[in-house]
Amino acid sequence: MSSTGFTRRMLKILAVPVIPVAFAAFASPALAQTAAQEAKTAANKTGNAITDSWITMKVHSQFVPDDALEGSDIDVDTKNGVVTLNGTVASAAGRTRAVAIAKATDGVSNVVDRLRVGAAVADASAAAANAGRKAGEEAKDVAGTTGRAVTDGWIKSKIYSQYITEDALEDSDIDIDITKGAVTLNGAVRTEAGRARALAIAKATDGVKSVSNNLKVTPKAK
Repeated sequence: MSSTGFTRRMLKILAVPVIPVAFAAFASPALAQTAAQEAKTAANKTGNAITDSWITMKVHSQFVPDDALEGSDIDVDTKNGVVTLNGTVASAAGRTRAVAIAKATDGVSNVVDRLRVGAAVADASAAAANAGRKAGEEAKDVAGTTGRAVTDGWIKSKIYSQYITEDALEDSDIDIDITKGAVTLNGAVRTEAGRARALAIAKATDGVKSVSNNLKVTPKAK
């Protein structure tokens, strides 16, 4: 009996669910690699399809709690799985961390690092945090709920981190632009409820001064 025939019999007996992937390796290494990658992608899904928009939201959402990125102002752009990082970080360690986070995110095929390291960002962040502690009720406009200084980049990451967990925004394609706390929402959502939810989340986020909602309702938004 050939080893291939024996393997087929054993896998059938054991009811192993990965037969197509395993035998693709005998037929074609490229096919096996593709099947394995598809399996990995499917296993890593959180309920949303891994699209460029999802990747952008996921990367931003991981930036929010990371201590190395405090005081950073990062913009994430994703196209065909390639992530481009623009903006400023407070340290070289922050830059390294931002790139590492992006690279480790599901669906990312490559990362283009255009981040700049600026000490002034760290100084401004510290000043803003101190001002927030002294300002009492005004702290909401100066420091976020995590104690971090609020920059446009932080606001964007914070909004995206809330969008990615919202069922109403599943398969949406939302682009966020922020200038001095003024948020503009562009792109598409699947339902009117999703459009309303995206607006409400943005408005309720620390540091947001105003929100322009240009989102379109497209049932097949991906």
